Amino acid sequence: MANRANHRVLLGCGLLCAAALLCARTIVPSVAETPARNPAISNPVTANPVASSPATSAPATPDLSIVGTVAAPNFPVASDARLAGDGKQTRFILDLDRPIQFRAFALADPYRVVVDIPQVSFKLAAGTGTAGRGLVKAFRYGLVMPGGSRIVFDLTGPAKVAKSYVLEAANGQPPRLVLELEEVDRTAFVQLLAPENRPELRPAIADANAAVGPVEASAKPTQAPDTRPLIVIDPGHGGIDNGTQAHGEMEKNLVLGFGLALRDRIEKSGKYRVVMTRTDDTFIPLNDRVKVARTLSAALFVSIHADALPKREGDAQGATIYTLSDKASDAEAERLAEAENKSDAIGGVNLTDEPTEVADILIDLAQRETKTFSNRFARLLMAEMKTTVRMHKHPLKSAGFRVLKAPDVPSVLVELGYVSNKGDLQLLVSENWRNKTVASMTQAIDAFFAKRLATAGADK
Repeated sequence: MANRANHRVLLGCGLLCAAALLCARTIVPSVAETPARNPAISNPVTANPVASSPATSAPATPDLSIVGTVAAPNFPVASDARLAGDGKQTRFILDLDRPIQFRAFALADPYRVVVDIPQVSFKLAAGTGTAGRGLVKAFRYGLVMPGGSRIVFDLTGPAKVAKSYVLEAANGQPPRLVLELEEVDRTAFVQLLAPENRPELRPAIADANAAVGPVEASAKPTQAPDTRPLIVIDPGHGGIDNGTQAHGEMEKNLVLGFGLALRDRIEKSGKYRVVMTRTDDTFIPLNDRVKVARTLSAALFVSIHADALPKREGDAQGATIYTLSDKASDAEAERLAEAENKSDAIGGVNLTDEPTEVADILIDLAQRETKTFSNRFARLLMAEMKTTVRMHKHPLKSAGFRVLKAPDVPSVLVELGYVSNKGDLQLLVSENWRNKTVASMTQAIDAFFAKRLATAGADK
């Protein structure tokens, strides 16, 4: 009997201890209630190409405030999105778990409506937004910057946001963001645009900005310049722009993982500085990608992509290296350049902001020299990659890619393979294949700069 009584006492103590531990877990504040600051480059002038390293020393005693799994950032959740109405009036409804703030505006050429909202976790059914209704051809959604998401509606024609509001939860319905669109004519649509988005006002606004002039930066202590060549790695697409998709894989994710691996491999040599145009799932406009390279006086720009071929056009496989040209080398190169150049429209960028081509003899001369270096690097890259990577039957091509248009930075666009081809996709998701490809590209970079430095030395 004594043993049974002792057993009951011990069991009771154990249950009390377990209950106390559970209570302690419930009252401990989360250490991840505020999202971490994102390392992606938002200002190319202040970008830091070197990632911060984790602390090497551990605390002497365990931190009892960190119990269990660290909570994920507490972003609002979007659970459903739908369209209703017809070609005269169309309503968009987004179900949320809490009310949010938003800003809606229209863009012309092509006709679009853009809704900017705080960063949201979109937990919508697969295929949401691909089918349109009424005034909306289709819509897409995603991250455009750390802390900010965006929804972009492709319109069938000119339309205005007649009403836009957020409903509180009521009668068993969740909080909802509602947009009501109404058909208008072209004249009325343009008059409704914000001044900076109206095509006919763009020249006047540009002149006014030029008259103000740039603000001079405050003087900073001089530091010894880092003379190592700077390489910009540009993982294509990102955020609201998924790129090509097939077999459950998105181009934006595949090329980001590859780009980060390439950066790490290049930096490991210590011979180069490296900057990424993006280091996470963020949308970066095409012109900003070029601006990063030009602002930092990059010595090389490498844009990373993965292609997909529509089923009606058959199948294709292997990596391809593209350089800039006014006329596409073939129909496939022209198709690809047209698709890649649509990235800004997909991301809700005002296309009237794009700079016009400048006809200047100095720029023309710089472009000729840059084109020579770009073609030289493309040939070196093909020679190295073909020893370890399956290449396209025509591995060197050219077309009018906007992201390659820096007149003073040698630039190439590498299509790693076709996500539409199962064999290529198996390679694209393989860490072993990625490591071999990254190594071959690094060797091509070494060969390119070795030859360039030797040529520069001979000219002196």
